[in-house]
Formats: sequence, structure tokens, C-alpha cells
Amino acid sequence: MLEINGIRFRTEEEYRAALKDQTIIDNLKAVNDINTKAGIIGIYSSLQNVKFHSVIGRNFDDEIFELYQKCKRGEFEETIPTGVKEKRKKTDKKIKVDTIRRETESDRYAKKDFGKKKLNKTDNKTANSEVMDELTLQAVKREIRRQNRKRSLLVIFLVIVSLGCIGYFAKYMLDAKEAESSAQEWAALKDSSVAEFLSVEQVLKKDYSEEIVIPELLDEYKALYNKNKSLIGWIKIEGTKIDYPVMQTVNNDYYLKHNFDQKEDANGCIFLDTNCDIILGNTNYIIYGHHMNSGKMFGSLVKYGNKDFYEKHKYINFDTIYEKGTYEVMYVFRSHIYSADEITFKYYQFIDANSAYEFDSAMEEMASMSLYDTGVTAHFGDRLITLSTCD
Repeated sequence: MLEINGIRFRTEEEYRAALKDQTIIDNLKAVNDINTKAGIIGIYSSLQNVKFHSVIGRNFDDEIFELYQKCKRGEFEETIPTGVKEKRKKTDKKIKVDTIRRETESDRYAKKDFGKKKLNKTDNKTANSEVMDELTLQAVKREIRRQNRKRSLLVIFLVIVSLGCIGYFAKYMLDAKEAESSAQEWAALKDSSVAEFLSVEQVLKKDYSEEIVIPELLDEYKALYNKNKSLIGWIKIEGTKIDYPVMQTVNNDYYLKHNFDQKEDANGCIFLDTNCDIILGNTNYIIYGHHMNSGKMFGSLVKYGNKDFYEKHKYINFDTIYEKGTYEVMYVFRSHIYSADEITFKYYQFIDANSAYEFDSAMEEMASMSLYDTGVTAHFGDRLITLSTCD
């Protein structure tokens, strides 16, 4: 059990701090009698240069402060042990007799005695001062060592964090460079002149009835499709870095952190919402991509917040692997993910409109959120795409 003066300590660190404080207290009491006014005042003066680090020290500091206040108010009564008290009485009597005997002596003896007493007080004060200087010096050294340890630990921590940040930044830049290189390779495969001669076996993502006719793949996407059967299309916006294959899997998580070659990559891929179907078709294809600071993936989409940028980039090319498509920008808006019980328009759930009323309602919601009016409208039966990224 870690205990000092009846006070228990939970940790070894607290116990050590209390031991140090107790040592300082013992040294102060050794040179100052706590039972006398002079001792209290001496300790109080010394404490102005002492810093305690435990409840032991703080309690002692509070005790001396209260005693010092009593001394100032004249309420403090000195307590002297019995043996000392009797000896002092005898000494007082002797002094009284000596005083009567010397009343007739010259003043120089009185001055000499006074000077001696003054010298004794000065010597005592000097001794106390020397002891306190040593205690203060030790306390300062300990505090400096403690601060140096803290500073060293902080420096080590900051170095580790810095190395981590540098490593992350290096990996980020490397991934970005690899993504750019890969995008060029994908584009080369897409434009391959031998694609039309390739035989392709399609892998469908769900079962369709026999009445559904599965379209033929466009020749330019056959080579890419053979490389990764999750390919469902290609998206491109002139004047931006957006020129990528579009993927789709059974969930919306995989291509957040994997590239076209199915390797882990912070850039991820552009991908179509898993609830969309390019064979049956939908009212609205929702396409996701990361907003990378390097401008990769959908990093350029935030530029549409500026109408001048929109004026120069009104059209978006989105092909499925079965048909080509060009789309005109209608709305640019900011939104967020709502809780399931919130009744509001959720753009990420608008995939199919079952009626003209439902379609028009969605158009009104997006128009009300749009940052500016493009003058472009749509009607029930039109095919839409929604590009979604973080801002």
C-alpha cells in the first residue's frame, strides 16, 4: 500500500511526488520551529520559492498559510515543550538578575550585547537562507529534468506524427501518379483498334427473365471488359481530368478503396450505384467518385459551384458498355445523407420515377437546391445521370 501520513496514493508516480514534497517539508521544519511565530514566518517566506506536486505538499502549504494569517492577526500562541519551557524560565530569571546588576554599567556594554544579538539573528537568517537556496536549487533541477523529459517525449511524438504524415502524403502522391498512369492505359485499351475482333463472354450481375434481351457490348469496351467484368461504362468531361471507366459491384463500398485492377487504392474508382441497372435501364443513374485533392476522380466536380465553369463545361459524356450517351447539366446543388426517419428529398434514392408526378416532384426539389439556374429542364421519360462526390 502506497501511503504517507495516512494518505493513500493510487499510482507510484503520485507516491514519489509525495515523498519529494515530504522531504522538502522535513527540511523546512528542521531549520524553522513550527511552534513559534518566527518559525512560521520563516517557513512562510521560504514557501514562496517552493512548488509542491502532491496533496501532502498542498496540505502543508495551506496549514502554514493559516498559521501565518493567525500570526498577522495576533491570534497565534507559541507552544513550547515542557522541558524546554522549564529551562527557559531559569534562563529568564538569570537574565533578569544580570540585567539588574548591569543597570549601572556604561551604555557601551548594552550596545555590545545588542550588537551580539543582532549578529546572532543575522547568522540564523543566513543559515536558513542557505538551506532554502539549496532546497530551491534541488527543486528547480528536478523540475527542469521533468520538463526535459516531457519535451523529449513531445519531440518523439511529433517526429512520429511527422513521419506518418510524410509517409501518407508520399503514398497519396504515388497512388495519384499510378492512377493517372493507369487511366492512360485504360484509355488506350478503350481506343484499341483490335477490340472489335475480341470475343467476349458477359458476366451478368443478376438473373434476367428470358424475355429480356441482353445487348451486345460496344466494340471499344470489349478489351476493357475482358480485363475486368465489373466495367459498366465510361465517363468523360472535356476540359477536366474526368476521363475514367465506370464500375459496378453488388455493394457501394468495394470501389471506394480499389482501382480498376482491383488493387487497394485510396483514389478508388468511379462507380455506379448498385441499385441501378444498365440492362433494364433507370430514370436516373447515380454515379459516385472521390473528391481527391489532386483533382483525380470527381475532384473537378466542385468547380461546377462557379457558374462560369458551368458555361464552359455544359456537357458530360457517359457511355454504358452497350450505348453511348451525352448529357446536359441541369442542376448543381449541395446536399447530405439524411437519417432514415427524415422525410425529405434524398437525391441518392432517386433512381426510378413511377409517374410523371413523382418525376416532376424530384425535378422541383433539385431545382430549389440548385446554386444557379441553367435554363435546362427535363420531362418524364428522359434519361438522367447524377454525379455525386464529397465537398
